[in-house]
Amino acid sequence: MHKVLVSDPIDQVGIDILSQVAQVDVQTSLSGEDLIRIIPDYDALMIRSGTRVTKEIIEAASQLKIIGRAGVGVDNVDVPAATRKGIVVVNSPEGNTIAAAEHAVA
Repeated sequence: MHKVLVSDPIDQVGIDILSQVAQVDVQTSLSGEDLIRIIPDYDALMIRSGTRVTKEIIEAASQLKIIGRAGVGVDNVDVPAATRKGIVVVNSPEGNTIAAAEHAVA
């Protein structure tokens, strides 16, 4: 079974969906050193804006296949380093459109 690390808070619905196809570990507020230490065990990493995925973290990721960013942009991920290692980086740019519309109306 694939292992997914969720390193930033995400809605429980998202964790439940991931849990249908993978073992999901939620560990938020990790330091960069902590992430370097544990990332070799994971196939996927789910982040938001709190986790910065550096070249050093990517180099330590021996089996990582994908980094998923829940939100707009991937400016907190070293995309060139991930690309060189064959790790796909994706985001969900329309994930917060309802919240943005609600804030505009309020």
